[in-house]
Amino acid sequence: MNNQAGPVPPEPTTDESRRAFVLGSAATTSALALLPTRTLAQLAARPKTLYWSFPSAETGFDPAQVSDLYSNTVLGNIFEPPLQYDFLARPAQLTLRTAAEMPLVSEGDRVFTVKLRPGIYFQDDPVFKGKRREMVAADCVYQFKRNFDPRFKSPHYAALSNAKPLGLEVLRTEAQKTGRFDYDRPVDGIRVLDRYVFEVRLAEPDPRFIYNFAFANYFSAVAREVVESVSETEIQARPVGTGPYRLADWRRASRIILERNPTYREETYTATPSADDVRGIEAAQQLAGKRLPIIDRIDISIINETQPQWLAFLNGALDVGSPGELLNTAAPNGRVAPALAKRGIWVDRYVNADIIISYFNMQDPLVGGYTPAKVALRRAIALAYDLRREIRDLRRGQMVPAQSAVPPGVWGFDPTFVSDMGQFDPVRANTLLDTFGYRDTNGDGWREQPDGKPLVVEYATQGDPFSRALNELWQKAFDLVGIRVKFNIGQWPEQAKSARVGKLMMWGLGWSATEPDAETFYNLGFSPYIGAANYARFELPAYDALCSRQATLPNGPERMAAMYEMNRLMVAYMPYKFHGHRILNSFVHPWVIGYRRHPFARDAFKWFDIDADRRARDIG
Repeated sequence: MNNQAGPVPPEPTTDESRRAFVLGSAATTSALALLPTRTLAQLAARPKTLYWSFPSAETGFDPAQVSDLYSNTVLGNIFEPPLQYDFLARPAQLTLRTAAEMPLVSEGDRVFTVKLRPGIYFQDDPVFKGKRREMVAADCVYQFKRNFDPRFKSPHYAALSNAKPLGLEVLRTEAQKTGRFDYDRPVDGIRVLDRYVFEVRLAEPDPRFIYNFAFANYFSAVAREVVESVSETEIQARPVGTGPYRLADWRRASRIILERNPTYREETYTATPSADDVRGIEAAQQLAGKRLPIIDRIDISIINETQPQWLAFLNGALDVGSPGELLNTAAPNGRVAPALAKRGIWVDRYVNADIIISYFNMQDPLVGGYTPAKVALRRAIALAYDLRREIRDLRRGQMVPAQSAVPPGVWGFDPTFVSDMGQFDPVRANTLLDTFGYRDTNGDGWREQPDGKPLVVEYATQGDPFSRALNELWQKAFDLVGIRVKFNIGQWPEQAKSARVGKLMMWGLGWSATEPDAETFYNLGFSPYIGAANYARFELPAYDALCSRQATLPNGPERMAAMYEMNRLMVAYMPYKFHGHRILNSFVHPWVIGYRRHPFARDAFKWFDIDADRRARDIG
C-alpha cells in the first residue's frame, strides 16, 4: 500500500536499522547484531518494548470504519469501551473498564443503563488546545451514532441496526437524503441521562446485548471535536482515545508504533486465572498490583511471510512468533523442540474461536443464485476441494474440520451436528455437474454452463506464500471437475473492500468471535448483514426468520433448535465452504511475562510485561 494518510516514522536509529534488517529478510543474522554494545544496566534502562507482528496489513484506526482483526487489535489498546474481559478468566467473564458498575438491564433485556467513572481523560491532542479533556457519556453516545452515519460506511452498521435501537434508523434515513447526520437530535435508542450516564433502548429484547459494551467499535469514548477536525479518511490516522497506548508512528502495511499514554489513569493488574491454568496463575502472582500498562512501547511489523517472521522470532527480534509450516520442526509430536525449550521458549496452544471460510457471491450471475443448478455448482466445487490436504500439509494438523460456521468455545456450538461440509468426493461432484447440465459441449476439456456459455470461476486471493499454497489446492479441485479457474491476486485490505461491495465472485478469509456467543457466526448468512459479516450476500427468508428469532431467545433448547435449522440451511444452499477452526500456536520467549491469548479481548498489550534484563542476557 502507498503511504497515504498517517504519520511517517522518522529515520530509524542504529538499533531500529539492525532490527529492520532481520524483519525484512530471511537472513539468519545473530541476535547480537540487533543490539549495540552497551552494558546490561543501559539496556535495562531503555523503554520496555514489545516486538510484535501481524501477518496481514491493517486498514486504519477509526473504530467506526474498520472491522479487521489487526486494526481492531491496535484500536483495542487506544480506545476503551465501558466493559472488558477478565484477561485470564476462562470461560470468559465481563468486568469493568471505564464503567463505574455493571450496566443495569431492565424492561426485559430492552433497556441498558451505563454509568461511567468520572476522572478519565483523553490522550493529549492539539484540538484540545493544551487542556485536559475528560471522557463523558456523550462521547460514548457519539461513537455509537457514528456507526449509523452513512458518511463513514461503517461495517458495524448492520449489527447495530439489527439490534433495533429506537430512532437511529430515522436519523440515518434523513442523513441519506440531506447529506448530514444530525448528532444533536435526541433519540430514544441512545441518550445521555447525565454527564456520566447514558442509556440504550431497543425495540426488541436482546439477552446478549451486554457483550457489545466490551467492543471498542461500538461504545468506546470518541471525542467529537477530534473527528470533526479532519476528513473521514484522515481520521483513520488520528485515533485519540482514553486507552493505555497512543499511536506514535504509522507506516501503512509496514510498521505501527504504539507508546504508553502519559495521561492514562491509575489502573493495576487484576486477573482471575482458572485453577488449572498454571502459567496464568504464575502471571497473576508476578504482575498483581502492577500499574498498567507495564510495557512502554509496542513495535508492530507487518510480515506477510512465515519464514522471515519465524526467523525474526528465533533471533529475538520478535517476542512472540508462529512457525507456520515449520510447526513439526518447532514442536515435534506436540512438544517444543529441545533446542527451543533449552532457551526457555514455550508455546501457548488452543482452538481459536474462529472459522476459515471460502464464500460464493450469491448475487454473482455465475456462482450465485438459489436454483438447483446453481446450488449443484457450489456443492460440486466444495466437494472437489480436498480439505484433508489443507489441514495435513498447509496447516500441519493445526485446524479442526468445520461442520458448521460455529467453533468450539462459544455458546451455540453443537457437537452433535455433522455435515458433509468437509467431505472430499470428486466422483459425487462430477455427477452433480453432469446431472445439472454442466458439460463439456465443445470438446476442449472444460465444462460449459448449461446454456453453453463459458464457465470460468474467478477466485480472489493474495500473493503471500500461504495463499499461493491454498491456490494450488483450489486449482486441483477445479481441475478434478473440469472447471476453469482464474486467480485474481491483490492486497488483503483491497480484497476486503471489494468483498464488502459484492465485487468478488469467490474469496477466502477468517472470521473471529468478539464475544462468547455463536450469533456473530450466524450473521455470516443473515441478509441485513450483507456488506458487513455476510460476505456471501446470502438472502433466504427462512434463514432470516430463524436468525431474528434466536436473537431474542434466552440461551436454552429452543434457541439451540433454531440454530440447528440455520446450520442445515447453510449447508444445503452452500453460500460458504466452511474449512475449519484454527489451532493457534504462539511461541513465546521467556522474557515475556503474562502472555496469554484471549479469544475475545483486543486489549492484550497492557496485560504483558517484559523482563528486560533476561532479554539482554539471552540475546546478548
